[in-house]
Amino acid sequence: MLAITDLAAEAIKSLTTDAELPEGGGLRIAAPDPEQGLELSLAGQPDADDVVLSGEGVTVFLEQTAAQVLDDKVLDVQPVQGANGEEELRFAIGPQQPEA
Repeated sequence: MLAITDLAAEAIKSLTTDAELPEGGGLRIAAPDPEQGLELSLAGQPDADDVVLSGEGVTVFLEQTAAQVLDDKVLDVQPVQGANGEEELRFAIGPQQPEA
């Protein structure tokens, strides 16, 4: 199952609060064409077939294909250099680390 870092959870909280989503809204991750990557969007509610992950005050909806692709991954936030030269935070997907 997709793991979510504390930094990613904070970013999701910020996005959903700023967007004034209804109670139960969250981040939706879809894979319309897995070869082309994933699509992230904000959603007021899950689609009928979405896998719903919730905890730490955040909700993430995973479209079925995305849920399979992300099963052994972790959602994180990492700083990147923006086009204007300033540091920006972006969501990043990485492998889950085995527990020690």
